[in-house]
Amino acid sequence: MKKITLLCFSLLLVNLLFSQQQAIKITNQTSNKEITIKENKRIKIKTTNGEKISGRFKIDGNNSILIKDKSIEFSDIEEIKRNSLLLSIFTSGVLIYAGAITAGFGVLIGVLVNSNAFWLAVPAAAMIYGGIKSPNLQKKYKKSSNWTFETTTISN
Repeated sequence: MKKITLLCFSLLLVNLLFSQQQAIKITNQTSNKEITIKENKRIKIKTTNGEKISGRFKIDGNNSILIKDKSIEFSDIEEIKRNSLLLSIFTSGVLIYAGAITAGFGVLIGVLVNSNAFWLAVPAAAMIYGGIKSPNLQKKYKKSSNWTFETTTISN
């Protein structure tokens, strides 16, 4: 009976030790609002020297993260925001599809009805370009707006 109790207790302890997950804690200094982004999520950051990097991140120590095998210190991050894959696919797909439909109707109406309908190619091109650039509608957390970045541990 002692062996079973010891085994259960050790399994519980091992589970508690390894079930913790690293995350970035983003805190607003003025309103004390906190946001956490779990490790391995897609983010988009802009560094102080103007470089833009996006991808899945890993915690690389207490004061840095790793994106695409590049280590970035929290002091070098100017702004950070989530970059959800589903939202990116949805917005870019809708914009490209709507641009193609608009261009198609512009050509069809321009040939059959009125030649001024060819002007629909301008907004169609803008929509297709916007879809290719894949807009990110998530909120930015800027260092200039009193947001601070640090690592934290979340238990599951």
